[in-house]
Amino acid sequence: MFQSIDISHYIYLSTVIFSIGLFGVLFRRNAIILLMCIELMLNAVNLLFTALSTYMGDADGQIFVFFIMVVAAAEAAVGLAILVMVYRNTRKTDVSFLDKLKG
Repeated sequence: MFQSIDISHYIYLSTVIFSIGLFGVLFRRNAIILLMCIELMLNAVNLLFTALSTYMGDADGQIFVFFIMVVAAAEAAVGLAILVMVYRNTRKTDVSFLDKLKG
């Protein structure tokens, strides 16, 4: 038998995942964890777009998911490249000292 999951469960799960990512961005100082939390937030939005587009019977949300995945991949590549360069120069992954880089 096929049992359908209600759309509210997807909304609650997406809200919880997004909140975990938001709290990680706000309260953590490790750059790698910050990047992972940003990815969590993007994946929560992807989950919600996919669930709502399936619920509505429209493919527009899934098209947005494709573009968000492209942006997330570019963000990960650029963010990790910047992190590697900062680590090579300072031997730290803590982002609290980066305010000293102001010109």
